[in-house]
Amino acid sequence: MDKKVVLITGACGQLGRALCTAYNNAGATVIATDTHATAQNLPAGVHYSAMDVTNKEDVLHCFSTVADAHGALDVLINNAGVSCFESFEERPESSIDWVMNVNLKGTLLCIQTYVNLFDEKKYAQGSIVNIASMYGIISPDPCIYTDCPRKNSEIYGATKAGVIQMTRYFAVHLASRHIRVNAVSPGGILNPENPQGTDFQKNYAARCPMGRMALQEEITGGVLFLSSPAASYITGHNLVIDGGMSCW
Repeated sequence: MDKKVVLITGACGQLGRALCTAYNNAGATVIATDTHATAQNLPAGVHYSAMDVTNKEDVLHCFSTVADAHGALDVLINNAGVSCFESFEERPESSIDWVMNVNLKGTLLCIQTYVNLFDEKKYAQGSIVNIASMYGIISPDPCIYTDCPRKNSEIYGATKAGVIQMTRYFAVHLASRHIRVNAVSPGGILNPENPQGTDFQKNYAARCPMGRMALQEEITGGVLFLSSPAASYITGHNLVIDGGMSCW
C-alpha cells in the first residue's frame, strides 16, 4: 500500500484504530475520520479529520479536501458503524433511525461522494471496502449473552445485510470505472481495553469452531488484502472472518 491514500471512517473505534495502524505500517497515507472533535490514540503520522458520515455536506467537504491535499484518494474503508442494545420490544424509533442512518445512509453517502470525486478527478482505479458483520448473514445466538447487556440487535444485523447487498450492487455498477468494491464481515472481536464478560467469552468460544473470539489484527489483514493489488481480480466479495461461526 506504499504511497496509496486511504480514507477510513469510524477511525476512533477499536477496529478503526487497528485499521489506521495497519495501513500506516503498510506505507499508506492514512486519513482517519470520525465524529470526534480530536483524534484519540491514533498512530503517529495518521492525518485526522472530523467528519459525520450521515451529513452529506460534511462528507463532500472532507473528501474534496483530502483529494486536494494529497492528490489522490485511492482507497475508501467504510468502517463507521453503530448499534443499539435495548430489547427489541422496547426499541425506540430514535435508535432505529440512528443505526440506519450511520450504517446504511453513511455508507451510501461515502460511496456516492467517492465515485463522483473519482470521475471528477479522472482517477484510473480505486478500491472500496465496506465493513459489514457476520450478523448480516446469521442471527446472534441469544444463549451467548448471559452476562453481557450488549445484545446484538435486529436492526444492526439488518443494516449489515444491507451493506453486503450494497457491496454487490456497486461492484457490478462500478466495474466499468475500474473501482473494486468488497466487504469484510467480522465475527466477534475481543476488546483488550474493555473485555467482554467472562461468561460471554466462554459462551462465544463454545459456539465458535475455532474456540475463541477474533483478535483485531486478524480482521485488518483481510481488509488490507481486499484493498491491495493482490486482490486486483476480486470484486463483489464478502470475506467472512468469523472463526467458522457462520458454518453452523
